[in-house]
Amino acid sequence: MATQQLAVRIPEELARRLKRQVPARARSAFVQRLLEQALAPEGGDDDLLYRAALELEQDERLAAEMAAWDCTAGDGFGAKNVKAERGWRS
Repeated sequence: MATQQLAVRIPEELARRLKRQVPARARSAFVQRLLEQALAPEGGDDDLLYRAALELEQDERLAAEMAAWDCTAGDGFGAKNVKAERGWRS
């Protein structure tokens, strides 16, 4: 894997803590691990909005409610009677 050197500015206190707690030869790998955990990969299924949409699609209660509302779409001809199916009174 090709690498690239970056210069970043961080607060002095944070730099001191990094230097005290992470050995000099381990700092690049340490920062790399942190970035890999914090940043979503480019494209793919790790997009937060995409993952939220997938979770909603798998929600059975929501799917049942959405199915009940399906009869309100279109012209109403041929729609099943959801109220009658569920034993609701008009």
